Amino acid sequence: MFDLIPFGRHREDALSQWMKSFNDAFNDDFFMPLKSQAMSFRTDIRETENAYLVEAELPGFQKNEIEIDYVSPYLTIKAVRKEDNNVEDSKQQIVRKERRYGEYVRRFYVQDIDEEGIRASLKDGVLKLEVPKRGQTKSKRIQIED
Repeated sequence: MFDLIPFGRHREDALSQWMKSFNDAFNDDFFMPLKSQAMSFRTDIRETENAYLVEAELPGFQKNEIEIDYVSPYLTIKAVRKEDNNVEDSKQQIVRKERRYGEYVRRFYVQDIDEEGIRASLKDGVLKLEVPKRGQTKSKRIQIED
């Protein structure tokens, strides 16, 4: 609908018209079911001497929509956005829908962490996790006795 050309304008050549039709057939919306299962989000991970610091971009999510699980050795962050189907005015029709709905999941392999000490906060669409490392066991050289 937004690609309509008023009468009297120059028409595109046949190749351009064909390319436009080809591009329209492979619009992002066509692949939405495949994308929704593999949606992810961006993260930054830093390491300090005592902990891993994770920052994940989750704009628009509330804290009750985010789950954080640790099942050794995987730390999983999952955010679920459900589609809002409420239409207040029956005359409104959706022309194009670009908002994404579904599960957003990231899974990280981490070992030797203190799972009881993991802390999380959410502010301005950024989830911050502090994942403390388990106390390092010091190596000890063992002498062979006679």
